[in-house]
Amino acid sequence: MILRPDGIIVAIDGPSGAGKSTIARLLAEQLGYIQIDTGAMYRAAALLLSRADIDLGDLGAVEQFCMTIDIRLELVSGKQVVRANGIDVTDWIRTPEMSLLTSRTSTLKPVRDALLKAQQQMGGRGGVVLEGRDIGTVVFPDAEMKFYLSASVEERARRRCEELTAKGESVTLGETIADVVKRDRQDSERDIAPLRQAVDAILIDSSRLSIDEVLTDMIAMCRNKIKTLGSSS
Repeated sequence: MILRPDGIIVAIDGPSGAGKSTIARLLAEQLGYIQIDTGAMYRAAALLLSRADIDLGDLGAVEQFCMTIDIRLELVSGKQVVRANGIDVTDWIRTPEMSLLTSRTSTLKPVRDALLKAQQQMGGRGGVVLEGRDIGTVVFPDAEMKFYLSASVEERARRRCEELTAKGESVTLGETIADVVKRDRQDSERDIAPLRQAVDAILIDSSRLSIDEVLTDMIAMCRNKIKTLGSSS
């Protein structure tokens, strides 16, 4: 194995609320890599399908619609902006309702095929950090570094509840726990690319770890891999 033209591919998988997006962003910054937020891409696709009132049971219609989707991730003033067909949907895609809808639409083959191709094109040269549910198992099974970031249901729900409350939304911890459990079940039981840990992924349980502690460990492992591959190429 040799180093790709732009560096290694870092795949971070795990359940909802484990902190993947935050860790992926910080890790990409530290490595000087590009972050490809695949979760945001799926959320944007779900939003577009919902707004277009596409019948999710009609896979032909879904496939035709997916051919018109243009989802882009941009960095604006240090913040990731998600544009779907030219519209900034960054805030719209982060609601609990959109989380559940995304879990459903992401099981549809036309949606996955369209976004899979886009993700592989963006990250094939390396120098990227991707996070999602199936990065290390389906999108980039040959990724040089694979992590499975998880945490207890209670801890993930607590974090999510705090995030939504800070945005002014009225939610309870009990409701959020129920949403997290439902999302886990949907993601793990779906027929296409279910959530699971790749056999060669490094498991990190962040339940009792700070973001800095998780990040420090992952940076060290990634840099060691980059050094090893660089010296052998």
